[in-house]
Amino acid sequence: MPNWTKEFVSVVSATSARNGAGFNPCQGIYFKPEGPAPKTALIATHYNVDFSEHYLGPYLAARGVGFLGWNTRFRGNEAFFLLEHALIDIGAGVRWLQESAGIEHVVLLGNSGGGSLMGAYQSQALGVTMTPTPDLSLPDALHDLIPAHLYISLCAHLGRPEVLTDWFDPSIIDETDPTSIDESLNMYNTDHGPPYSPDFIRRYRRAQTARNHRITKWCHSELIRLKSLGMTDRAFGLYRTWADLRLMDGTIDPSERTVGRCYAGNPKTANFSPRGIGLTNTLRTWLSMWSLQDSHCSGTEHLSRIKQPALVIQSTGDTGVFPSDARLIFSTLGSSDKTLEMITGDHYLQHPKTARDHVADMISDWLKLKVT
Repeated sequence: MPNWTKEFVSVVSATSARNGAGFNPCQGIYFKPEGPAPKTALIATHYNVDFSEHYLGPYLAARGVGFLGWNTRFRGNEAFFLLEHALIDIGAGVRWLQESAGIEHVVLLGNSGGGSLMGAYQSQALGVTMTPTPDLSLPDALHDLIPAHLYISLCAHLGRPEVLTDWFDPSIIDETDPTSIDESLNMYNTDHGPPYSPDFIRRYRRAQTARNHRITKWCHSELIRLKSLGMTDRAFGLYRTWADLRLMDGTIDPSERTVGRCYAGNPKTANFSPRGIGLTNTLRTWLSMWSLQDSHCSGTEHLSRIKQPALVIQSTGDTGVFPSDARLIFSTLGSSDKTLEMITGDHYLQHPKTARDHVADMISDWLKLKVT
């Protein structure tokens, strides 16, 4: 029998009430050790992925630490994401930990894509600096966020705009036609590599950034056009987002990863399939989440404001987060008390078999040093 239990948690948010069908906007599972109630707990949340049954929950609870796997209203609903409301929903989870679970030390776990989201939460809980999504206003509840005591980054991407742009296929000619290709920028054209030349890499990276800016410019102009027609927003599709050069060239940002693999399997197959981050957006969701120019989901602006003790853990076999990403997160964090740990394993710590236990021990030991 496990030496921990779990509890379903469901609460309303300051900016979203209970749905007519009966569910609350914020839901999750609280893993807690048996015996005396813990005084320290982690909370983990993602932009889109359901983190309620996060794999580290049982491992941390077995080590005497509470763990709230938390979902905002945008779980499985990425197409309508707005950062300001996601942060308020995370705040509801932090408040539940303190007021209902009796937690004295709240620890933010920024895992995978949730790294920049939890960084944004802590940043804005320390003082609101973000601007509203176009034609919207920031909710008053954003000023009521409760800061956490510690921050942990685990196999995390730097930010939503950054990871999408790094994964972008810049060879797409027509955003409405996923088959359109500029062969001079096609990383899957073997004439270019791998390995890829420094010149191709420079041209490719510039073109990725340019693609992001083109979509942002179109979103702004489209919002103006729609407004003139009495409409407020619209949805659009986004294609070809499995094209990071590092997926096929192991000499770029070298690590222990399996080259020629991505989270969705074969990168080329995934790139030309209807699967990937940012697949469906509204105009405002693009500006709130993915835009290099407008989004506040970028890690840099928030991580630099975090002064609390921080732990950065990165697996060396990750096929989507790379050593340079972890080092940049570490250097960007404003904390004077921070630690970077590179460990063996894949993105989800499924391999080797000891990886999850190893990370749980690492986090537990670190918490014993930081929480008095």
